[in-house]
Amino acid sequence: MKNYLLLLASILLIACHDSPKLSKEKNVPKPAKFGIVIHGGAGVIKKEFMTDSLQKAYEDKLKEAIEVGHTILSEGGTALEAVQRTINIMEDSPLFNSGKGAVLNADGIAELDASIMDGKTRNAGAISGVQHIKNPINLAFKVMEESDHVMLSAAGAEDFAKLNGLEFVENSYFITDNRKKALEASKAKEQGVSNGNKFFLSNEKFGTVGCAALDQEGNLAAGTSTGGMTNKKYGRIGDSPIIGAGTYANNKTCAISATGHGEYFIRGVVAYDISALMEYQGISLEQAAKRVIQKKLTDMGGTGGIIGIDNEGKMVMEFNTPGMFRASKTMKGETIIKMYED
Repeated sequence: MKNYLLLLASILLIACHDSPKLSKEKNVPKPAKFGIVIHGGAGVIKKEFMTDSLQKAYEDKLKEAIEVGHTILSEGGTALEAVQRTINIMEDSPLFNSGKGAVLNADGIAELDASIMDGKTRNAGAISGVQHIKNPINLAFKVMEESDHVMLSAAGAEDFAKLNGLEFVENSYFITDNRKKALEASKAKEQGVSNGNKFFLSNEKFGTVGCAALDQEGNLAAGTSTGGMTNKKYGRIGDSPIIGAGTYANNKTCAISATGHGEYFIRGVVAYDISALMEYQGISLEQAAKRVIQKKLTDMGGTGGIIGIDNEGKMVMEFNTPGMFRASKTMKGETIIKMYED
């Protein structure tokens, strides 16, 4: 009996000693998944036109942008905030076709479009044809948050911006010498004349910026900002401010931002199509993006690409052009910055 009691006491002592450890291990929460992916336009400058210093400038700016968004996410910020602030960095850089450095329309004026979408609520905001808003993505966010509408355009959108305290600038703020030369080259081409500016003609439809993010609460968001197409006429609007074409986010599936020849992205409802394939066919983001960009868009004659992230933090950067300015950063800090095809 004495031996039996000693054995029982030993078992109880071991169980009491181990149980807190086991309980603690079981209750350790898994790290929340998050990630961010961006693009600075598909099509890109051909390698023969890219100097080492210009390539470094693009890489540095993509790194700066992705770091801003990733820091927000790592500190528990929302996907919407990460998308907006990341795009602000690219809007403020003359390297891209959004905000400062946007392409010019046929009258030599910068006309800006942008959109943003919340994957949790599927609320969205978009603006088109504005000429004086320093950061168009910020106005798109205000349309989503402070209005009953999804899209506002031109003078009406700017009236709304004044009511909401957005920063205004002269249109000349957006205009750079390179964009003036690009417009000259496009007009010369239109008249059947070559002025030798192949550098600028190679990118007259591209350069849009965008971002897609997943935050630690499991919410997705996407946004896109652009100056559109060089030498555009008649108030032309591309896919960037069109929800479902250039931007889409749904917590059930993914967040997408597109760049390329907008007319084709509108016809193919490209951003939504990727999400729909995931939701209704149960395929992965990678499979859906590849099918839409490499097959459906290509078969239509469309060129461009998308960046996306799903609700598990898996990311894609899919394009059918010679390259796409792009970057991604995972929750573990793994960073990718690329310009051309792998």
